[in-house]
Amino acid sequence: MKEILFATGNPSKVKRFEKGLLDNGIKLKTLKDLSFDVEVEENGKSAIENALIKARAYSKLVDIPVMAMDDNLYLEDVPQDKQPGMYVRRVNGKRLSDEEMIEYYSNLAKEYGKDGKITCRWVYGMAIVFNGKENTYTWSKDDFYLVDKPTNKIDPGYPLNTISINKKFNKYFTDITEEDKKSFQEDESDVINFIFDNV
Repeated sequence: MKEILFATGNPSKVKRFEKGLLDNGIKLKTLKDLSFDVEVEENGKSAIENALIKARAYSKLVDIPVMAMDDNLYLEDVPQDKQPGMYVRRVNGKRLSDEEMIEYYSNLAKEYGKDGKITCRWVYGMAIVFNGKENTYTWSKDDFYLVDKPTNKIDPGYPLNTISINKKFNKYFTDITEEDKKSFQEDESDVINFIFDNV
């Protein structure tokens, strides 16, 4: 079985791809499987650049392919200086906790949203580095609403789900059931195929 290291400490990101990769004969290793950690300064200008920075840093330390990803968040009708872009968790130079993120973004929805909600979109970048070869891929998700009233549930690693509403179901992401997920499951087979083709 092939192996790939996912350079992330976010368990929700690992869970997102683990089964799809296993079904394709690829075992996903994580930073928890390593006896070391690297301080990586993510100072790129895009999701792809940051993914490459992370993948390059870890590829120097292991002899298997390394993948990394980053994401950008775009908010409709919000001034450019308030756009999170790739600094979703970092505001004014400070890294926000899950609770601080919920407070900050719900206040943005209150200030700039129509009826307390802003239309948003995630754009993702992934990089795979192995034996000096680098490959990248980018994709985006369907629009959703960021709202000013949080639900009382928090998804560790994905705090914005607490103030994000799926347009199709008109439900907070934290309230979406397994049954709901089956009917709107975003097909990320293209991402799995990208990883498979570059391992």
